[in-house]
Amino acid sequence: MINPVRRLRALSTWGATGDEVSAAMAGDRFIPDAPMSATRAIDLACPPEAAFDWLTQMGFGRAGWYSYDWLDNLGRPSAWAIHPEWQVQAEGEPIPAGPVDFVALVVDRPRSFVLGLLDQSVAGHRIGFTLDFRLGPKADGGTRLVSRARTRIEGPLATPLTAALEVGDGIMVRRQLLGLAERCRGGGRS
Repeated sequence: MINPVRRLRALSTWGATGDEVSAAMAGDRFIPDAPMSATRAIDLACPPEAAFDWLTQMGFGRAGWYSYDWLDNLGRPSAWAIHPEWQVQAEGEPIPAGPVDFVALVVDRPRSFVLGLLDQSVAGHRIGFTLDFRLGPKADGGTRLVSRARTRIEGPLATPLTAALEVGDGIMVRRQLLGLAERCRGGGRS
């Protein structure tokens, strides 16, 4: 039988090397005392500039999240093409996420993109959440994409909500990274 704690730890570092897990990322400063931090990574078969375009068009009602569309995009398929009209251009721009909007916290083309909620009130809890993407060029012309989710929840159900978010985020972000890899291999089909 597989140990569920071991499986959760593996999901929290899926695809990432030890150096990637321990390295600082641009979004770390927004929630420095995050009780939950998970780092995942994947190789993409497109250059950082193209990968960055896929990332900066994400959002509910836009490109989607490249994950499980039936859950995080209400059944609407995530985009298979780059849409210039959906591209986040600057820090501070909203990124629709359904009931709340994320905000672009860092837009450093083509190296770093961070979106998040900072000190948001949701159902009697204060939530801080960031999703950080670091892109690096690979020798083969592709991209090494490292993703880090960090969260801090304050309120009466903080501990179980944090644990649930860690599991749910792990499942969704793993699929998101695989979805991005599919799109990079497909070259942006319509």
